[in-house]
Parts: sequence; C-alpha cells; structure tokens
Amino acid sequence: MTLPRTNTLRRTTGLLFAGGAVAFTAAASILSATFDWPDVLREPASLVLPAFVDGGAPLTWTWFATAWTYAIIAIPILLLPAVLGRQNDPVLKAATALGAVSVLLSLIGFLRWVFVVPPLATAFVTGDPMTQAAIDAAWTTQHQFGGALLGEHLGQLLVIVWSVVVSIIILRSGLLPRWLGAGGLLASALYLLNQGDILATAFPGFPVWDLAGLLGSSAWGIWILALGLTILVRPIREADSRTRSARGNA
Repeated sequence: MTLPRTNTLRRTTGLLFAGGAVAFTAAASILSATFDWPDVLREPASLVLPAFVDGGAPLTWTWFATAWTYAIIAIPILLLPAVLGRQNDPVLKAATALGAVSVLLSLIGFLRWVFVVPPLATAFVTGDPMTQAAIDAAWTTQHQFGGALLGEHLGQLLVIVWSVVVSIIILRSGLLPRWLGAGGLLASALYLLNQGDILATAFPGFPVWDLAGLLGSSAWGIWILALGLTILVRPIREADSRTRSARGNA
C-alpha cells in the first residue's frame, strides 16, 4: 500500500524522529549515570552482575525504558520514504528495511538486560564458586551474542547504512537542506568508528578509538533530532523530479 504524502504524515514522522531522539537520550543518560553505561559493557561478570543486583528493579526498568524509547525510531524510518515521495526508490526501500531490522536487533540487545541478565545476576551473587564460574560462562555467551553481535555490531552497522543512504538522497535530491545530508554522512562516519571497540571483543588488539562511541553515538543522535525537527517544521521541497530532469538534459 502506498501512503499519501500529506502534512499530517510529514509532521508525525518528524515528531517521532525528534521525540524518539529526546526520549532515548533521557533514558540513556539516566542509565549512564546509574550504571556507567556504555563503559560497563566491557567489564567482567564479576563486576557487572553484582552491580546489576545492587541496582534492583529501578535499574531493570531503566533498561526497559532505554530499549523502547530507542525502538520508537523504527516507525519514522518506515514512514520516511512516503514523506520524501520516494516510495518506489529501490535503494531507499532496501535501506529502509535494513534500518527497521537494525532497530529490532538493537532492541534485542537492550531487552536482554530485562529478560536475560536479572536471573543470571541473582544466581551469580547467591551461588558458590562453581555456580559463579558457570554463570560467568553463560554471561559471556549471551553478552557476546545478544550484545556485541546483534545489538552493537549488526544493529549499528545496519542503521549506519540507512543513514548514509538517506543522507546521499538528501544531498542529491535537494528535498531537504543539504547541510542535513552532509551532517548525516559525518555522523555516520564517526559512528562507524565505534566498530573498533566492538570488534576488539572478538579480535584482541584491534585498533580502538576510545572517544568513538561517545562522539559517534552523540553525533548520530543529534542528526536524528535535526532530521526530525527539519521534517516537522518545513515542507519537503518538490525538487527531486526537477533535479532528475536537469541532469537528463545536461
């Protein structure tokens, strides 16, 4: 089904991008202040699991809120092609699918802290040394699979692909301000550098830039906010067909 390109759809999409960015930043900031996220992701089970138990129910709810506030952006990602009037663009279609899948993978990474980590943490702090050794192995397995592989590596890579495609379309079509396209490419490049920290969990010694995670995720989040606000407050320019026509006559 093709969605109509209307002001209501445009404003809804912009509001969801901007609102999702703000809501996720708020939840993630609380998580960072109370649980040292994301640095805690690279700590051993012997430190993480007791700290998780100490955080109690409020910490689990904070992870829950962080997960679902991030999931909000899946909706505007799916609506964006209609807002841009490019529902039939095969490249954008593919990128949109990858963007939606990336949110799902990241959601799995976040929600394991709600449904998988709590029983592991409780068993670790109440168990004897043999039990703790078994829990440590289980922790590492789920942490590398659900966290490093699905949530961080695939989740981040796929959403970077989506943002690069959207940014290039903005630059080439003029549908939105070109600074937004350039900013998206810059934010995506910075965010990509965070893969070094993730790959280092599988390849010891892999080059890591310690600031990549903070700068990359922050820049990408600001770009999502800017994308949402721009879509929200201004009409989409009808420049795409004229641009293609001009190129064809050149």
